Amino acid sequence: MKENANIFDEIVNERRSVRIFDAEAEFDSQSVHRSIERAILSPNSSNMQLWEFYRINSKEKLQKMTPICLGQNAAKTARELVVIVARKDLWRQRQKANLAEMKKIYGDRTDKQAKRAIRYYGSIMPRYYYNDPFGVWGFIKKSIFFFFGLKRPFIRHGNATDIRISVHKSAALAAQTFMLSMKAEGYDTCPMEGIDSLRVKKLLKLPRKAEIVMVIGCGPGSEKGVYSDRFRIPNEEVIFEV
Repeated sequence: MKENANIFDEIVNERRSVRIFDAEAEFDSQSVHRSIERAILSPNSSNMQLWEFYRINSKEKLQKMTPICLGQNAAKTARELVVIVARKDLWRQRQKANLAEMKKIYGDRTDKQAKRAIRYYGSIMPRYYYNDPFGVWGFIKKSIFFFFGLKRPFIRHGNATDIRISVHKSAALAAQTFMLSMKAEGYDTCPMEGIDSLRVKKLLKLPRKAEIVMVIGCGPGSEKGVYSDRFRIPNEEVIFEV
């Protein structure tokens, strides 16, 4: 393996969900900022970047978050909490930003690649993908995809649920990048889904359509923070060559 692969292998193997953080150990809070900046570089569907990252580091808000995270030690002892938020509702803003960037990149070009990029963000994205307020268009698309797919490979997702899942997938990719980055910085994390997402939204004053993906506790891990040895299903049960 190359040297970088060895380093990455070490980071991946050392990353654990640490549920108790050390309150006395030194902690560079800028590592969280740097890790979020790296997370923003994560791959995401159509480069729409329908995510937001909220750092909670004040004592007052951390204390308020503990019961919202159902009293989990990973929230109670965290030096910071990072809330990953899916923002499907911001698709129009992101679509316009991408369209402006495509126009900037391609300028007056009229070749096939330029036309395809402008059409994708200028027409296909707003008309056929995200804009489906009553779900009717999503049902029609699924039906069309089904019949086209009878004769040839064809995309299968397209209704509101599919798109919502896609946005959450992108946010989850960013969350993993963030956690690996924090491990590379020398700190630990713990992703939490056992939370009262409604109260998290109220605390952060998020709009109704924003969705909490997960809350991640951060800090220097305590020796007591890893509850057991790592367990994984045998590789032959999950890795297949076809």
